[in-house]
Amino acid sequence: MDKSTYRTENWKEYNQALINRGSLTFWIDEEAISSWLCSEHHGNRGRGYQYSDTAIMTALMVKRLFNLSLRAVQGFMNSVFSLMKVPLTCPNYSSISKRAKTVDIPIKMPARGEIRHLAIDATGLKVFGEGEGEWKMKKHGKEKRRVWRKLHLAVDADTHQVICAELSLSTVTDGEVMPTLLNQTYRQIKSISGDGAYDTRLCYQAIQRKKAQPLIPPRAGAAYWEHGHPRNVAVANQRIHGSNEHWKKTSGYHSRSISETAMSRYKRLLGSALSLRDYNAQVGEAYAAVRALNKLTGLGMPKKT
Repeated sequence: MDKSTYRTENWKEYNQALINRGSLTFWIDEEAISSWLCSEHHGNRGRGYQYSDTAIMTALMVKRLFNLSLRAVQGFMNSVFSLMKVPLTCPNYSSISKRAKTVDIPIKMPARGEIRHLAIDATGLKVFGEGEGEWKMKKHGKEKRRVWRKLHLAVDADTHQVICAELSLSTVTDGEVMPTLLNQTYRQIKSISGDGAYDTRLCYQAIQRKKAQPLIPPRAGAAYWEHGHPRNVAVANQRIHGSNEHWKKTSGYHSRSISETAMSRYKRLLGSALSLRDYNAQVGEAYAAVRALNKLTGLGMPKKT
């Protein structure tokens, strides 16, 4: 295979984007500083919030990006404000923990227009317990008290931006979450892909409501559905060629690998665990990580030739 196919043509810009990922002034910017304090009452009984949702969101993003505990986040951000000579303070660590349960974190970056290909995938994030290394497995066996959450992402295959995200319990299937994911965006979508776990009528109905082309490989030995159903094309292809490989190559399904790449990038840059104990707080923590991932992607991505 010609190696030039994988040559990065914007290496200089991408290299600078990688450097900028660690810039503190990028994460704690003028926009965050100007809206740090809460200017409106929350509408419920009791005293209003001192810190805005932006402050809580920024603290959670810094927590995930630099792998800090909540107490360390407070000390870290206070020192940054001091060095920047900004007359602000970080929310107390207990306030961050409590507000994470209700904070509104928008994950989408400004974007318009039709999405050519939306790739959907899910991965597990552990909540409690240390990592299961080979030595621990040999000495103590599999950890039975491990708690997991599932992070579901819908990624624009062209921009690599996460368009929709959902955190669920580990018992919730991927197919059950797809309709909720698609309801998070009003943009037009040309095609939507997912692996065999999304081969359900519920998923096809959700894709049909979006008026998009479904790109989901049918399960082995799949039967035809009603006449004219878009899934039947993939089933026929499977029966002719004995597998889904030919259909994947001709349909454009392999663009779905972008979602797997996004999952890998998420875990490599932001970790594969959730540290907050309350489920609603874990949702806030996960959404803050997804927003951080979108900001990292927005700095620049490699362009291959």
